[in-house]
Amino acid sequence: MVVIKMGNMDVFKALSSRTRIQIIKLLSKEELHITGLAKKLGISVPVTTRHVTLLEQAGLIKKRIIGNVHLLTVNLRNIEDAWSEFNDSTELEISKNETLFDALKQIPEIEFKKVKDKQFITSINGEKGYYIYEVNGKPPEESIDEFVLRKNVTISLKKIIPIEKKEINLKIHT
Repeated sequence: MVVIKMGNMDVFKALSSRTRIQIIKLLSKEELHITGLAKKLGISVPVTTRHVTLLEQAGLIKKRIIGNVHLLTVNLRNIEDAWSEFNDSTELEISKNETLFDALKQIPEIEFKKVKDKQFITSINGEKGYYIYEVNGKPPEESIDEFVLRKNVTISLKKIIPIEKKEINLKIHT
């Protein structure tokens, strides 16, 4: 199956429905077929199919076919890509064999914290949290102060945010 990126407008249009957001939530937890999905949503199979078709066209869900059963799951990468248009971009020049930490220290809006002998990114533009990095779209195994730059690369800094949250409503028994 070929996934065609439809652009951010289609993604945001697909996410403009509470039902489609609920579908994304359900499919992020488990793989389901249309009938099971419709049952969990409490709506008909044809209505579910129309919502799923919009989500598929936007590249937000993908289908795995086993015989005549079509299993649906979330395509998290495309959800992440939809937000890429909002990212800040910075270009730096550094010397060969400097570490990523040496490069990132040049950007005043990035804050670090040293834990034991490793440096970690703890804030970008005042937004505190836990951050990871990727080099040309792939996560390296080294920490930022161990990763040595030997060629031109694109670094992506990503804040780790929970995709799934649990909501707990506490009611006082009287």
